[in-house]
Amino acid sequence: MSIKSICCIGAGYVGGPTCAVIAYKCHDIKVTIVDLNQARIDAWNSDKLPIYEPGLEEVVMARRGKNLFFTTDVDKGIQEADLIFVSVNTPTKKSGLGAGMAADLAYIEAATRRIAQVSKSSKIVVEKSTVPCRTAQSMRTILDANCTENIRFDILSNPEFLAEGTAIKDLMNPDRVLIGALQTPEGIKAQNALVSVYNHWVPIDRCITTNLWSSELSKLAANAMLAQRISSINALSAICEATGADVDEVAYACGRDSRLGSKFLKASVGFGGSCFQKDILNLVYLSTQLNLPEVAAYWKQVVDMNEYQKKRFVQRIISTLFNTITNKKIAVLGFAFKKDTGDTRESAAITLIKDFIQEHARVAIYDPKVEHEQIMMDLTEPGVLDNRKQVEQHVQICGSAMEAADGADALIICTEWDEFKDTNLDYSQIYEKMHKPAFLFDGRLILDAPKLRGMGFKVQVIGKTELAGTA
Repeated sequence: MSIKSICCIGAGYVGGPTCAVIAYKCHDIKVTIVDLNQARIDAWNSDKLPIYEPGLEEVVMARRGKNLFFTTDVDKGIQEADLIFVSVNTPTKKSGLGAGMAADLAYIEAATRRIAQVSKSSKIVVEKSTVPCRTAQSMRTILDANCTENIRFDILSNPEFLAEGTAIKDLMNPDRVLIGALQTPEGIKAQNALVSVYNHWVPIDRCITTNLWSSELSKLAANAMLAQRISSINALSAICEATGADVDEVAYACGRDSRLGSKFLKASVGFGGSCFQKDILNLVYLSTQLNLPEVAAYWKQVVDMNEYQKKRFVQRIISTLFNTITNKKIAVLGFAFKKDTGDTRESAAITLIKDFIQEHARVAIYDPKVEHEQIMMDLTEPGVLDNRKQVEQHVQICGSAMEAADGADALIICTEWDEFKDTNLDYSQIYEKMHKPAFLFDGRLILDAPKLRGMGFKVQVIGKTELAGTA
């Protein structure tokens, strides 16, 4: 079976970059990305794309209007496609059964029903969204109920393993592409059709084919294990601060063990992003549903440790500033959950700043890629309790690090943007602008603390004590 036309339902962080790269690498395949959000589609068709990702603009501009199209005409996109990626949002449920842990599959179900309703020919339907195990079963039930003699639907699971900030690089040269299918002749035929699309640029030995359920669970498992490493090194960072050990040195020593490796052993104020917390909570909920309470408690602790790390950092800041930050100006550098992305979902900065507001501090925020309105949306609770006016009284959104630091009592690094490193930012000028004593808190381990102490800063670093190594 040869794929000539692909439709992607959902023009977000997964669907947009993934299908743009498919169009870039497969000139013989028409790729249409559909979304009901007109503003988002307009942005994809403009000179300013709705998401920032290094290399994405070049890929989109190279193929847009040739074999890459963005439209709100969902039905037409579905009808023309041989293969449909379902790449809609799967947020954690806010209410009802499984609230706070289970994924809300309303968008997945709506997309699946739409495919069943408007399709006039057979389709391969691919789960691209991050979904809890056995989601394909519900999709299959809906599609099977709508099969006719002339139309059949085959379901595949093809989870993404992108890291924001390196998504295009990850897509161009993936560690692996995982494709799960029902182990029937038709399922395997559909699986091979998707493998042939990726084989335009991904070597066959990197295309892993599994059963449907293994593919779904592998995505949750990979993110849970990565998040677990971050929570583990963050737990150790607390011990480092209490004992005088240096968390960078501990991480380096552990990372040189070939059984462990060095990745995801960077201590920080906490992990964020759209996947880690959501996927671990999915795993917790799945374990609970399967009557495995000890397994659920084990994975829940990874999320609990992440929350503890953020609260611990806030407490360290307050105690260092003489146990009060009321009316003090706190400059926060970085609002995105990590560098090289404008994504703020589950960003540690949100938790920190909300706590600072609760303590009646004045907060000045600067991030090079996050829009003003996005920051305000993340710090307020629209539709629940309109506290925007209260937040605006405490928050100033700045156009540069220097503006944020002007008159500040403390400066906090929340995102590891390269421009915040002491080799790129003039910290001596920042020191002159700040109130004295000038406190500097490095929540990302990107600064040369001794150098900055030499300028006069009072520096505190996650996982380190000021006198480390001198005892």
